[in-house]
Amino acid sequence: MRRRTSVVAALAVTVPLLAAPAASAATPGCDTKPVQAALKALGSVGASGMSLTVRSPRCGVLNNGVGLADLRTGRKVVGNEHSRIASNTKTWVATVVLQLVGESRLGLDDTVDRHLPGLIRTERYDGRRITIRQLLQHTSGLPDYLEAPFWEDETAHRWDHIEPLLTVEQALTLPPPRDKPFSYSNTNYNLAGLIVAKITGHGIGTEIEQRIIKPLGLRDTYWPGDRTTLPEPDLRSYVKRSGKLLDRTEWNTSGADASGALVSTGADVTTFWSALMSGKLLAPAQLAEMKRTVPDPTVRGARYGLGTERYEPTPGLVTWGHSGFMETGHKLRNAVTEDGQRAVTLLIGSEEFKEAKVDSALRALIRDLR
Repeated sequence: MRRRTSVVAALAVTVPLLAAPAASAATPGCDTKPVQAALKALGSVGASGMSLTVRSPRCGVLNNGVGLADLRTGRKVVGNEHSRIASNTKTWVATVVLQLVGESRLGLDDTVDRHLPGLIRTERYDGRRITIRQLLQHTSGLPDYLEAPFWEDETAHRWDHIEPLLTVEQALTLPPPRDKPFSYSNTNYNLAGLIVAKITGHGIGTEIEQRIIKPLGLRDTYWPGDRTTLPEPDLRSYVKRSGKLLDRTEWNTSGADASGALVSTGADVTTFWSALMSGKLLAPAQLAEMKRTVPDPTVRGARYGLGTERYEPTPGLVTWGHSGFMETGHKLRNAVTEDGQRAVTLLIGSEEFKEAKVDSALRALIRDLR
């Protein structure tokens, strides 16, 4: 759900570096040197384990791993692990919304009140003045429900079922965010999910399954609902509290809903993003809307579209993606070129690691991958 981009202290965990795949695993003409360089760099960032998936015209799809997927058993990461993808979910939700726009079932400039009449009517917030576009682009002016007192104890509601409507109601009690016009807020996407449900008669998870998961043949992506465990093999996730390393993998993430509930693998996330950027999921007009960006002042040089983050890792090279962080400790980084031909997905099982070094390795890899 929540994005965190600051560099934090590394975990006091020593993890081994796994070798890159054998040459026979790659297609003829594939140069795995950039992948091996990335794996070497990632092996020294202090994370418990990372799953790395890359896609390129010459190499096809390669799955790799560094470190351990499970510190208790010593199981190594090999690249096929299931993980919570957190705020990367927002791009999947935005894709569903834009498909509905293409079907003329809603408009990006429709107000929230048009579809959820009366839901947002307070002294501070008015759904008659907030559009769906603003929800998807985090320019609605709505605060993040995670700032509500309800969430101050990070584990108090670990096993609870939380309705997305409750998270919206929590946000409406909070003062407006200080950052304007762009202010990243998970409330925006839980509202978008409620609008999708109102229009289609199905929850956002069902719409993602019918519109994205099944058409793309994604076998390892699912909407968890109240399920607290991950399918095997899983990427265990760890946080450090009071000097102790805690396994937080099991969690009821129902409250995250459209802002971050999806579970997937590196391969499935890579397939989704490649399909999205190559025009397989959205018509040209809707994809162009997704790529209309505003400055994101929280990340240097970043811009935010409709559920997408735009970066230029090197001059002239534009990449898209969406980072994510979950209460469990799971994190995600990804990047895909504008044509969808080159993509990198990194699933991380640690809350704390050298984030700047990870981002540097990802930038170099998407630049050099062929």
